[in-house]
Formats: sequence, C-alpha cells, structure tokens
Amino acid sequence: MSTVIKAADTVDTHGVDTHGGHHAEHHAGWVRWLYATNHKDIGTLYLWFAFAMFITGGVMALGIRAELFQPGLQFWQPEFFNQLTTLHGIIMVFGAIMPAFTGLANWMLPLMLGAPDMAFARMNNWSFWLLPPAAALLLISLFVPGGAAAGGWTLYPPLSAQAGMGMDLAIFSIHLLGLSSIMGSINIITTILNMRAPGMTLLKMPLFAWTSLVTAYLLIAVAPVLAGAVTMLLTDRHFGTHFFSAAGGGDPVLFQHIFWFFGHPEVYIMALPAFGIVSQIIPTFARKPLFGYVSMVYATCSIAILSFMVWGHHMFSVGMPATAQLFFMFLTMLIAVPTGVKVFNWIATMWQGSLTFETPMLFAIGFVCLFTVGGFSGLVLSIAPVDTQMHDTYYVVAHFHYVLVAGALFSLFAAVYYWLPKWTGYMYHEGRGKLHFWWSMVWFNVTFFPMHFLGLAGMPRRIPDYALQFTDFNTVASVGAFCFGLGQLLFFYNVIHTIRGGVGPAPASPWEGGNTLEWEVASPAPHHTWESPPDIETVRRGLIAQAVEEKP
Repeated sequence: MSTVIKAADTVDTHGVDTHGGHHAEHHAGWVRWLYATNHKDIGTLYLWFAFAMFITGGVMALGIRAELFQPGLQFWQPEFFNQLTTLHGIIMVFGAIMPAFTGLANWMLPLMLGAPDMAFARMNNWSFWLLPPAAALLLISLFVPGGAAAGGWTLYPPLSAQAGMGMDLAIFSIHLLGLSSIMGSINIITTILNMRAPGMTLLKMPLFAWTSLVTAYLLIAVAPVLAGAVTMLLTDRHFGTHFFSAAGGGDPVLFQHIFWFFGHPEVYIMALPAFGIVSQIIPTFARKPLFGYVSMVYATCSIAILSFMVWGHHMFSVGMPATAQLFFMFLTMLIAVPTGVKVFNWIATMWQGSLTFETPMLFAIGFVCLFTVGGFSGLVLSIAPVDTQMHDTYYVVAHFHYVLVAGALFSLFAAVYYWLPKWTGYMYHEGRGKLHFWWSMVWFNVTFFPMHFLGLAGMPRRIPDYALQFTDFNTVASVGAFCFGLGQLLFFYNVIHTIRGGVGPAPASPWEGGNTLEWEVASPAPHHTWESPPDIETVRRGLIAQAVEEKP
C-alpha cells in the first residue's frame, strides 16, 4: 500500500502560509505521525501523549497512596518516596495537563475559528516532538545513580542543589518542555489573531479561543522565568556560581521568588483553558447563550494580570515583612472577584435553561462545584496567619488537587466527551460516560476531602510515614485513590470503543445547542477543513445564536 495519499488541493485564503506545499499530500502509517503538520494529527498526538503521562503520573500517585495506607514504611524507602512525589508533580503538570490543553487547542481552534490549520504547521510538529524526549529524560532519571529529582516539583534548593544527576536530567527536561510550550503558544497566538473567519472579531470568537489566547501569552511570559531559574540552579550545581547557596553569599529564598513568579501564573495556565471548555459546554446543554460573554473575557484577562502579582502567598512562612504579607494577602483575595464572576455567569447561563445532563455537562457541572471548593480553600490559604499554620500540610495538598484534578482533569474529561463525536465520527456510550462521571466524582472526594482534615490536624506533606492519629483518614484516602484510578480504565475503554464505532455514527452536530463553527463540518472532521473560509452567513448565524451579534 502506498504510504502517500494525495489529498485535495489547498488554497491559502487566510493570509498566513499554512499550505505551502506540505499539505498538498499526507502520509500514512507511522510516517504520518512523525512528519505530521496537520493540526488534527498533532492534536491527536498531544492528547494521547498527555493520556500516557496521566497514566504514568497516576501510577506514581498510587505508589504514594499505597505507602501511606498505614503508618510505617511498607513498600518504599524515604528517598524513593520523595522521588515519586517529585516526578508525580512534574509529570502531571508539565506532561499531562499542559499538553492535553495544547492538544485540544490544536484540534479545535482552527475548526472553531474557521481556519484551515494552525499558523506555523512545521513548528507545531517540532513543539510536539520535543515532548517525548523530555518525558524520557524524567523517566530515565529514576535509574541513574542517586535516583530522580527528590526535592518536590518546586525543585527548591538546597535539596535540589545537592541532588544527584537525576536533577540535571529533570532540568534538561524542563528546558525542553518550556521550549515546546513557547513554540505552541506562538502558534496559538498567531492563529487566533490572524486566521479567524470573516466577521469574527476578537469579541465574537468562542470563549475557548479567548482563554487559549490569554494562556498562550501567560506561557510566553513565564516559561523563560522558570528556564532561567533552573539554569541558575544548574550553574550552581556544576559551574561554581552561588545564586542560591547561602554558604557562597547567595540566597535559597531567591529561588522561591523566581519559581513562584512562574508558578502562580502556571496555576492559571492550567485553569484558564478549563474555564474556556466549560464556557463552551454549559451553554450548549443549557440551550442558552453564555451569560455575560464580555464580562467573562474581562474576567479572564483580569485573572491573568493578577496572577503575576500574588506569588508571595506561596512564601508567607519564609519570614517576609508584614507589609509584604498584607500586599500579597489582599491581592490574592482580589483574584476571587473575577473567578466569582465566572462561577456566577455559569450558574446564570444554566438558570431557566432547557438543561439536559449528558456526560460532558455532568463533568462541566462537577468542575464548577469542585473548583469552587478548591477556590474557597485557596481563599483560606490566602490569609497569611492561617497559611503560616497550614503551610506544607495536607490541607495544601487537598486544595491544589481540588483545583487541578477536579478543575483541569474534569474539564478535560468534559472536553473529550463533548468533541469525541467530532474527532471519531461516532457517538460514545452515554451510560458508560455517566458511570465514569459518578464513579470519578465519588471517589475523587473520598480521596481528597479527608486530606483537609489531615492538614488541619497538622500532618505534613511529602512524608512516607506518619503518626498513628492520622491513620484512619489516610486509609480512606488510599482506598479512594485506587478506586478513582480504576475508574479511569472505564474512560479508556469508552474512548477505544468509540473509536471502533461506538454506539453508531455521529451527525455533524450531535448536540442540539452547539452553535460554534466546528459543528458546521462533517463528523469525523475531514483531514482538511475550512480550505476556503466559511461564508459570512454561516459565521453570522452562529454568532447570533451565541448572542455575540445582534439579529439584523
């Protein structure tokens, strides 16, 4: 069988050269994926890579919870336990959640904007293929002398300055991941700003495009900051500098300032795309336009700007002046305002809507509920004297898992179920989807809610052993974690079943309330779409249905 399949001629109609010959043909077999320049192929690669990393990081999490099932050392030595917690965090943040959102942006943005592809198709290929070597470096580091990095995903010195060569591999891996993120962000920004359909101004494009745009700007701003911090760490380790070495006149706290200047915007890099996904799904299943579209855009931008000003709330316990603590405390509380606007608008969108509760809607509502819980516990931690008590306890672990697992992961599940018919051309099994939601919802809370109590009782994080009074809640959390992990096999089975035909062919628009442009193309989406821009009437019909343009 020929490995090259001729595709339809393409015409560059959007002013950006995405069809400069490389789209005139596409390959089959493994060559198709290695040389992929089509946004759908690259989106698929990103999503499968993210899922593989999610499973890898998830297995590490189960290793952690198995050790914590009861007091005493069960399976791992403390050194290896620290490596598990460190790699679990790095892999989930940089290997699973961020690539998953980039994959969704790759798959959906051109379809939603009426663009033929991403702006820089070959750079898109590069930005994906930097990820597998980066992941390999992290995993290989488990087997080098001294083991993997073990200072936590925050890589604080002096632990990280004294670690073995596993830390060097982690630093190189972070460089590759950051480079990939920056290239992906440049692509997203250029695509959104230059390749929208005629008539789709910035304030009329889907909210997922807005959150992807703001996220991409955030990444370009802060990824180099992290790269700089770990490079300084590398020179401290091998080239005689003393940026973070107190013995040489440096300051370990300086690393924390630089890291969290990156780290707090990073939280919103993982949250903003989730906001965009939920803002697409809730109006669809409420059969109403999104309430307060413009306020949602301004809230997104406000959150992004404020995220640069609040890094100090991660460091209340290092001994900063009271004035600085008050500054960071009140600014952190201020972020609750635009976030609250979003939650209010999602609820207002559902209010008096013709609601139905298919799996994407269930995960979206689950996201709103659990993310709000995570937001409230974040508000508690923003209070400096409270945070001083809670710092580095399991309360913090509970807080950020409510934000990132219930937030990012639930929104990703919602997105997969929402767009799976468009990707595969088949409908998924609704019963299994709902079972997956309720299973995940129950066992997620069984896993992470008890951690609030553990934190309030003073159990520190990142320890392989603990005092007897923490046993019961830890046992419950471990059982919950294994059940939650088991439920994700159901998700995997449902996706594979759908790819193989599911419960039947999907129409172009399987959801009654879907009004964005991706529902105008056939299911599955053809290899090349929007080779000519959508006509103005098609675009306007969708914009009027979304209430971002007035009826004539």
